[in-house]
Amino acid sequence: MSAHDHDLPLETVAAVRSRALGQRRRRGWVIRRLLVAADLIGLSAAFLVTELAFAGTSPEVDRVGVGEELIVFFATLPLWIVAAKLYGLYDRDEERPVHTTADELVSVFHLITVAVSLFYAISWVSGLTSPDQAKLLSFWALGIMYVIGARAGARAIARRQPSYTQNTVVVGAGDVGQLVGRKLLQHPEYGLKLVGFVDTEPRHARADLGDLALLGDPKNLDTIIARHDIDRVIIAFSKERNEELVEIVRALRGHGVQIDIVPRLFDVVTPGASVHLIEGLPLVGLTPARLPRSSRLLKRCFDLVVASLLLAVVAPLMAVIALLIRRDSPGPILFKQVRLGMDRRPFRLFKFRTMVDGTDPAPHREYVRNIMDRGAPPGAQSLYKLERPESVTRVGRWLRKSSLDELPQLLNVVRGDMSLVGPRPCLPYEVEHFKPHHHERFLVPAGITGLWQVEARAHSSFGEALDLDVVYARGWSFGLDLRLLARTPMLIFRTRGTS
Repeated sequence: MSAHDHDLPLETVAAVRSRALGQRRRRGWVIRRLLVAADLIGLSAAFLVTELAFAGTSPEVDRVGVGEELIVFFATLPLWIVAAKLYGLYDRDEERPVHTTADELVSVFHLITVAVSLFYAISWVSGLTSPDQAKLLSFWALGIMYVIGARAGARAIARRQPSYTQNTVVVGAGDVGQLVGRKLLQHPEYGLKLVGFVDTEPRHARADLGDLALLGDPKNLDTIIARHDIDRVIIAFSKERNEELVEIVRALRGHGVQIDIVPRLFDVVTPGASVHLIEGLPLVGLTPARLPRSSRLLKRCFDLVVASLLLAVVAPLMAVIALLIRRDSPGPILFKQVRLGMDRRPFRLFKFRTMVDGTDPAPHREYVRNIMDRGAPPGAQSLYKLERPESVTRVGRWLRKSSLDELPQLLNVVRGDMSLVGPRPCLPYEVEHFKPHHHERFLVPAGITGLWQVEARAHSSFGEALDLDVVYARGWSFGLDLRLLARTPMLIFRTRGTS
């Protein structure tokens, strides 16, 4: 790291920051307006399609004129914007770098359901209108689909805008701060441009951080923010005294920047953690990792229904793949391998065979041993798959790239060996390299997709991937499973699948 920042005169800091704010639109300004437009477009499209679908179907449906319905619909649109604001549907993209439309599926579903129900109840009680139930149900279903689709499109547009990028500094250039910096560099889709580090006593820079700047002392953060037009400050274990850090954070609140703080016990804080107060003192609550019996039953019923439906849909595709494998190289169609599931129970995992029959597994075992170090850099393409091009078949290369080799795992889900969502089913010899807390991943069923696959994929080291599996086990919720499932199709064709 190199230190090359120079202080601005203190009296010019506020002026520079104010001028920068006026010259460049921020992420929040852009994304909020695009999401409002997406909601209006989605709801309007649902209304117009419903009107066209039910036009002239019956006298009762046509009893209320289209013009009156248009007036009522457009008059209530501002109420939707207010309600969506109260649900937090316009505010989370600015503060959460990894927030996606999949994360708000439940909120959009709930809001539209409540809005349609209230409209029906008010119409029935007041007698002003008599909405047709089938028509209203159609609008409800289309509204959910169109609003979600429009929001996904709005975010895709926003991420292509220069203003979506947030200039970011990390306060603290120790092991944790540099780990945060590496994760930002590995994930450009977050839209966080790492400008540099702020620290008085930085550690030697990691090799994978490149030539990032050391911008100066934390006491000069206000100057650094103004000079580099900073949008986000991440505080990650600076060696400054806690009292000084508290004063720095308080001073930053007046600069209009997003402030993120890495908690001291970040290794045990999970997605399910909640913040509650005791006489104004914030406490972070961690729920037990073991799944209650009712939750396990809910998860199993959902897996059985969805996996069975998916198997019925993809059965023709699986038959074609089986034929291609049979014609491409000699050997079995399915590759069967012993893996460890919930409570470390061994089971036989199914995949389409992608390698030459009889390939020696010893090199992969040695590969796992070498990458187990938490400090080991991630691979260029895939973490768990050792690149052995001489052993991969022609069809196998295509299957791996598209992740279609994973389809037979739906059979494992139906059999109860796995879940749709969960930690990656590990090989028995990988357990030899686990740290004690990594065994918590066996408290939940193994899954086809999971937190590691969605959040990191090839961007994490072996140890970090195991840590994400533990985070999932500690913070499991049915809502988390739904969000991960919704995000998986968007990622599955971008990189190679996991093993």
